[in-house]
Amino acid sequence: MSRQRRTTGASTANQIEDAKADARRWIERLGGQVLGLTGTDDASKQALADASERYNAAASQIDQANSVAQARMARESAMEGLYYVRAARSAMGMDPGPALPDLNGQQSAGQVSENRQVEVEGRQVAASPNPSAQTPNYYPGGRVAGRPVPAGWYSEPWWKPALVAGAWGVGSAMLFSAMFSGMHGVGYDSQAFENGYGDGFAEGFDQGQMDQGGYDQGGVDQAGYGGGDQGGFFDSSGGDWGGGDDWGGGDFGGGDFF
Repeated sequence: MSRQRRTTGASTANQIEDAKADARRWIERLGGQVLGLTGTDDASKQALADASERYNAAASQIDQANSVAQARMARESAMEGLYYVRAARSAMGMDPGPALPDLNGQQSAGQVSENRQVEVEGRQVAASPNPSAQTPNYYPGGRVAGRPVPAGWYSEPWWKPALVAGAWGVGSAMLFSAMFSGMHGVGYDSQAFENGYGDGFAEGFDQGQMDQGGYDQGGVDQAGYGGGDQGGFFDSSGGDWGGGDDWGGGDFGGGDFF
């Protein structure tokens, strides 16, 4: 084996280890925070259930990671979980803590900016920028099966079938158009949603790499979402994770959320 080949192999191995170490750092933070909170209402309980699911997914992914791309998928899952933790804290009227790095596709997906309720295929679906008894399901924003889902609180997790199956069903573009047409902060129309692109999609090069690595095509789904019912994922009543309503001593631990 040539010296150059050995050097290249060592460099690649170091990059993988660095990426895995970075992912583990976020996974450990998520795990500690999930265990330290107890939901007080449906919205916070559901957000914590989702955060716990993301923790399980990230832990599974990092255990199997043998490339930089796979380590980054684990990191992204953990980051999603931390967004759910922030949402749970906000729902309980607590300080959500410092801002987090953006998720892939989050900025271009936009966010819900007003209360809205629509009827699609015989069912009522509501969206809001704030948690409520009517809108207890949070999504941090990003791309699901190649399509944008704005950050916000919803009456039902209408994106989850696509998240589990890796593809959107018939009527999804209609729901998106009815829900978000004319809403400030959501830069997509129904045709863009149906085609899988929209304003700012040029920024999605890294996301495309994640998609090819399996993040959006079942790699994450199989690790965490499975059939959609692991860890009380669809059960808001499963949101009690032990511990108190804070991170220890009534604060984030020494005044730092992390």
